[in-house]
Amino acid sequence: MDQNKKTILKNFSPIKVLIPVFLGLGATAWLFLKDDGLDDLKGITQANIWWLAAALLVLLIRDVGYMYRIRSLTDKFLSWRNSLDVIMLWEFASAITPSVVGGSTIATILLHKEGIPLGKSLAYVMVTAVLDNMFFILAAPIALLATQGEVFPTFGFGGSDLSALKTAFYISYFLIAIYTFIMIYALFVRPRAFKWILLKLTSLKLFRKWRVNAFQHGNEIVWASQQLKGKDFNYWARAIISTIFVWCARYFLLNCLIAAFTDVTLSEHLLIISRNLIFWIVMLVAITPGGAGIVEMAFPSFFGLFLGGFSNIVVVLYRLITYYPYLVLGSIVLPRWIAKVFGRQAVEDEVKV
Repeated sequence: MDQNKKTILKNFSPIKVLIPVFLGLGATAWLFLKDDGLDDLKGITQANIWWLAAALLVLLIRDVGYMYRIRSLTDKFLSWRNSLDVIMLWEFASAITPSVVGGSTIATILLHKEGIPLGKSLAYVMVTAVLDNMFFILAAPIALLATQGEVFPTFGFGGSDLSALKTAFYISYFLIAIYTFIMIYALFVRPRAFKWILLKLTSLKLFRKWRVNAFQHGNEIVWASQQLKGKDFNYWARAIISTIFVWCARYFLLNCLIAAFTDVTLSEHLLIISRNLIFWIVMLVAITPGGAGIVEMAFPSFFGLFLGGFSNIVVVLYRLITYYPYLVLGSIVLPRWIAKVFGRQAVEDEVKV
C-alpha cells in the first residue's frame, strides 16, 4: 500500500474520530451535571437569533478565508473546489489530533495528492504555520497591553491557579516564538546552515538515534526554502492579510455567541477577543485531540464572567459550531477524496480500518 495512503487511513481511522467525540461529550455532560444545570438548556430559547446567525456567517466567512489563503499560497494551482476539500480535511485532521501535534503532516499529503510537488507542499504548510504563529506572537502583547492585565481570567481561579495559568501562557508563548523564529531562519535565511546544525546535533551520542529524522527534516527545509524564493510583495501581502482576516473571524465568532445571550459593550467585545487569544495560546499545548474535553472544562473560567448562567449553553453551541461539524464533514469528504486521489480500492480499505 502507498505510504501516503497508509498515513491517511491511519490518522483518519474511526477510532480517532470517536475519541474526541466521547471526550467532548463527557466534559460537556459533566459541566451540566455538576451544577444540576440541565434546566439551563432551556435558556437557548432566550438567544438572539440574529447574533446566532451572525456566528454562522462568520464561520462561513472564516472558512472561505482559509480557502482563499491556501489557493493564493499555491498560486491558484488549487481550484476553489479542491481548496474546499483540502481545508475541510485539514480541519478534520486538526480536530482528531492533539493541538500540540496539529495536522501539518496530513496537510502536506493532502496538497501533494492534489498534484502539488512535495517540496512545494511542504513549503506551503510550513508557511501557514509560520504565519499563524506570527499572528499569535504579535497579537498577544497587544492584547496584554490593551486590557491592562484583565486578559487573564480571575473567575473560577484562586491565587495559585491564576499563577499557574499565567505560567502556562508564558511558557506556551515563548515556545511558539522560539519555534517560529527558528523556522523563519531555516526557511528564509540559511536553510542549509539549519540542516548542518541538525546533523551536527544528532552526531552527538545523546541525539544519535534521531539522525535519520534530522537528515530528512533538513532536506525538507531546503526543498521548501527553494520553492519560496522569488515570491513577490503581492504574494506575501495576500498571505499575511488573509491570515489576519481568518484569525480575527475565528475569534469574533465567540463574540457573536456571547452577544446572543447577554448585552456586550464595545470594551467587553475587545476583552473577549483578547481573552480568546490567550485561551487558545494556552490550549495549543492541549494533549487531547482538538483540545476535546479541555476546552469545555476551561471555557467557563475564561468567559463565565460575561455569561453567568448561560456559560454552559454557549460552550456547547461553540463546540457544536466550530468543532463537531468538521468531524462530520471530514468523514463525508474523506471517502470521496480518497477515491479521487488513490482510487476506489482505497475507499474499501478506509471503510475497513
